[in-house]
Amino acid sequence: MDSGVYQIFRDLWLVDLILGWLPEWAIYGSWIILLILAIVLPLLLAVAFSVYFDRKIWAAMQMRRGPNVVGPFGLLQSFADGLKLFLKETIIPSGANKGIFILAPMITFTLALIAWAVIPWDLGLVLSDINVGILYIFAISSLGVYGIIMSGWASNSRYAFLGSLRSAAQMVSYEVSIGFVLITLLVKVGSLNLTDIVLAQSGGFWNWHFIFWFPMFVIFFISALAETNRPPFDLPEAEAELVAGYQVEYSSMAFALFFLGEYANILLMCALMAILFFGGWYAPFAFLEFIPGPLWLIAKISFFFFVFAWVKASVPRYRYDQLMRLGWKVFLPLSLFAVMAYSGILVAMGKV
Repeated sequence: MDSGVYQIFRDLWLVDLILGWLPEWAIYGSWIILLILAIVLPLLLAVAFSVYFDRKIWAAMQMRRGPNVVGPFGLLQSFADGLKLFLKETIIPSGANKGIFILAPMITFTLALIAWAVIPWDLGLVLSDINVGILYIFAISSLGVYGIIMSGWASNSRYAFLGSLRSAAQMVSYEVSIGFVLITLLVKVGSLNLTDIVLAQSGGFWNWHFIFWFPMFVIFFISALAETNRPPFDLPEAEAELVAGYQVEYSSMAFALFFLGEYANILLMCALMAILFFGGWYAPFAFLEFIPGPLWLIAKISFFFFVFAWVKASVPRYRYDQLMRLGWKVFLPLSLFAVMAYSGILVAMGKV
């Protein structure tokens, strides 16, 4: 966040009245905590409603009503489910490693939240505008494997352990393709900063990356489905084979943390697709620029979330060998070839 914004905050009379007696470092710390809350609280609210809309979309595609009892149009269903989970007893299996068993969902949930620190909502409207934003998100998504592996191992259950191994292999496999897709974009933009990537797409939708990089967008989208364990790649949680996969032994708030982390990661992938390929906070046409940038980004994230739910409702689950074959024998060679092809084209056009 720009230092000028902090100075405006610092000069407010209310801040001076409440925090004026504190040293400067403590006031700055309070400012950082406020910024974190400004991201985390709306994100948790968005996760709650995304579960609701997910269920509504599936219901509509199956000619059902979906949640419609708790609150107007069923809007409070997610909050009722959260309250129910909160009031349930946390059961830890007798043979489990208790410390790691409890730590695993916390790691998954925390990593899902901290990745949002580098997401730019508008020019200058970002918690941490670091120059290696893409690498930061890539590193955080890679660390997410640890929470799943730990949960499977600590549960002392064959179903959970097999599910966690599946998930780790799946996430690593598709992260390779995502990495090469990002390289094709970075060759053109010349920066790892997410704000710079959005600024490179200014001037109308014909400058958005999805037009020239459409094959890369398709690979990224399918890899994002696998990375977030969404159907048709939800093999780690395949109920016909593994009951509920790595989270089979979890209940109460520990299960809820996995659930919240999964949906926060889905929204993060939707935000990345909007930023990398669809112009981020930019409007598609100049005459629509009166609409604030954050609203455009939210609209794009909502659209991609709808597509995620659409895929879940309509595409059957892959077999595990098909999943791994797609990642290693199709996407990896394609993305490697694309890095060379796009780099050659950009050099020939004098864009690099």
